[in-house]
Amino acid sequence: MTPVLDPSSFSSVSKCATKHLNLIYHVEFDRRVLKGKVALTVEVLEDKLSSLTLDSKDLKIFKVSANGQAAQFALGTKHKFKGSPLEITLPFELSRYCHKLHVIVEIEYETSPSATALQWLTPTQTAGKKHPYLFSQCQATHCRTMIPCQDSPSVKHTYYAQVSVPRELVALMSALHDGQEPDPSDSSRVIYRFRQPVPMPSYLIAIVVGALESREIGPRSRVWSEKEYVDEAAFEFSETETMLKTAESLAGPYVWGQYDVLVLPPSFPYGGMENPCLTFVTPTVLAGDRSLAGVIAHEISHSWTGNLVTNRTWEGIFWLNEGHTVYIERMIARCMESEQLRQFKGIGGWKELQESVKQFGANNVLTNLVPNLHEVDTDEAFSSVPYEKGFALLYHLEELLGGPEVFMGFVKSYIQLFAYGTVTTEEWKNYLFTYFKDKVDILNKVDWNAWMHTPGMAPVKPQYDTTMADACTALCQRWVKAKEEDFASFTEADVKKLNSPQLIEFMEPLPLSHVKKMQEVYQLNSVKNAEVRFRWLRICVKAHWEEAVPLALKMATEQGRMKFTRPLFKEVYNFSKYSDEAVKTFKENRGALHPVTAMMVVKDLKING
Repeated sequence: MTPVLDPSSFSSVSKCATKHLNLIYHVEFDRRVLKGKVALTVEVLEDKLSSLTLDSKDLKIFKVSANGQAAQFALGTKHKFKGSPLEITLPFELSRYCHKLHVIVEIEYETSPSATALQWLTPTQTAGKKHPYLFSQCQATHCRTMIPCQDSPSVKHTYYAQVSVPRELVALMSALHDGQEPDPSDSSRVIYRFRQPVPMPSYLIAIVVGALESREIGPRSRVWSEKEYVDEAAFEFSETETMLKTAESLAGPYVWGQYDVLVLPPSFPYGGMENPCLTFVTPTVLAGDRSLAGVIAHEISHSWTGNLVTNRTWEGIFWLNEGHTVYIERMIARCMESEQLRQFKGIGGWKELQESVKQFGANNVLTNLVPNLHEVDTDEAFSSVPYEKGFALLYHLEELLGGPEVFMGFVKSYIQLFAYGTVTTEEWKNYLFTYFKDKVDILNKVDWNAWMHTPGMAPVKPQYDTTMADACTALCQRWVKAKEEDFASFTEADVKKLNSPQLIEFMEPLPLSHVKKMQEVYQLNSVKNAEVRFRWLRICVKAHWEEAVPLALKMATEQGRMKFTRPLFKEVYNFSKYSDEAVKTFKENRGALHPVTAMMVVKDLKING
């Protein structure tokens, strides 16, 4: 493995590497903290190891020991987003050449009520309104607010955990359930046990505690949520096993054992999170017709690209996780539906890439496929660029090298070679040239610098099959070209011919008169599909339709998925008459949003202090 400096981490992975974590958590809802103890089994990688540095942020450290002996420790200077290095002096010196190749470092600590990995919900913020709720979101660098650790994707480890919670609640983690028992120290609590035998990076550690129920949706899958959503979710994700089998036929065996899905409360900031054994998803994908269940195909694909083969750092190689995952996700769509659907999704992805490039600016280095993130918070760099520019590169290579079956053969081989490990762009590219050794002349003609290190759009625009796009493009053009005397030609039947993905793509900015007529004919305000409603409300606010402003702010605050919340607040803010209303509404609802979402909206709305 090539050592790579991870600018997001204080810990030196060249000196030592964590191999296993043993966690004991006591979940305290009244104080909004996890009282914890972690034992890190650390492998010595250099001669004469006498100290180690771990990542931490806003943790209270009470006690540290190494192999049972008290160890001195200090928290270093706090960095603006990395937190504070936890510097531990070992009570002895270890040589990698002696029989003791491992040291067990035990740390007693407590999280902060403002830990960015943890969102504590009051009963009123849940669907059931009776019990509090806790969930974590560690990607990219927030695990250090929950556990003192080597918080870098270059370090992979197994883990075991015991979690004490109030007995009326259920605890789940990104691991296999290993039983439960009454807490011997408190009869009002239960201890849940978990084990994760497959090595994984710290950002995939996840915990949730709430009034949860489950339904079986397959031989290795259950769906979990509050009881108010659980049956709806079981219907929505009933094709999970088919997706899993399809992914296995493409990428190889599923190694994680269980594949459960957890539908979180609305404030969850992402569409989904690929926590092993327990995918987290937003309730905004519950469309009632399975039309948004493709999010599950994406998270399932991460079981191979991201979780099994992981980008070594967050700097410059996040595309290895996301570009390959989008590629496999769309191959699943191809197998389960059609090649035309895969092509249509590619068209939609290209539009998303255009929007990200427009948002950042075409010369912004954050639009590079391989950006330099030195002193850049990974949360602020997050966009569709690694997903869609990454996919565009892989699709371009597929076209050059022999089509989807041939290129998927490479992807599967790449996964098998780097399974259980981490990878850099350089290693990926070297293996690409090795695998296609008879087509090196073709690969040498690819403008790698333009793809990897040049800002803006991808240098080659893929030529997608437009069969599915033609119907929505034609309807869109009818509206764009229509004069008011043409309005009578539009009927509800226009959109009945379109499926949900087509309806989403059909929507483009229009003048106010057209938008009002579109609502009158199609009744889009009442559509349940969150993706459709989001596109529609953005168009309405862009057209300065004042009646849409409260609807847009309602959607921005009734859920906290960044994909929806940030653009909706921005659209209202940019409608100058309602800028103050956008800021006021955000401030009133900030407490219900995830800390990362709130931080980003503060920047979007230019709020000081």
